[in-house]
Amino acid sequence: MLNTWVVMPTCLPSVLRRCHTCASERFRANGKFRVNAHHKLLDAWLLVLCTGCGDTAKLTVLDRTNVRCVRPELLDRMHANDPVLAAELLQDPALQCRNRTALDWDGAWRLDTGGTDHLDREVIDVRVRFAARIPVRPVRLIADGCGLSRAEVERLITDGKLVSAVRLGGKLSGDFTFTLKR
Repeated sequence: MLNTWVVMPTCLPSVLRRCHTCASERFRANGKFRVNAHHKLLDAWLLVLCTGCGDTAKLTVLDRTNVRCVRPELLDRMHANDPVLAAELLQDPALQCRNRTALDWDGAWRLDTGGTDHLDREVIDVRVRFAARIPVRPVRLIADGCGLSRAEVERLITDGKLVSAVRLGGKLSGDFTFTLKR
C-alpha cells in the first residue's frame, strides 16, 4: 500500500538579502504590497521587513508595466494584500533573480505523514509530495517520518534496503517515491 507524506509550509520563508541599514541578511515577509501608478504605468512591490532593524525593503513585482498588461484579479489581490499571492511570488524564480534574493525555509515547513501505523510493516512504500517548492534533504524527511536517525537512513541506503528512483543525496523540492525494506 502506497502511503503519502506531504511537505507543507507553515509560514512564509525568510528572505535572504543584505539590509542597507544594519547589514543584517534576513528579512521576513509580512504579505503586504505597495502599488504605485504613473499615468498608465504601474509599479508594484512586495514589502519585507529586516529582522535586525525593522527597516522595510521592497521586492519588485512589476516595474513600469502598462496597466492593460496587468490582469485585474492580480491587481485586486495586491490591493487586498493577499498572503497567498505573497507566498506564490516569493517562490517565483524570476522574482528571486530580479531582486537578488534567496529563501530560507528553516522552521517554515512541516512533514505530514498521516500517522505512524504504516511504520510496523516489513516493506513501506511512500510517495512524498511537496505542497510548495521547499528544498529539503530526502534523508532528513525519511529520518523524521520513520523515526530513525540520519545515520541509520544513510546505512539503509548503502545496504540497498532504502531505494528510490531519484538520488537521495542533496536537496529536492519535487515529488518522489521510495521503498524501505526492514
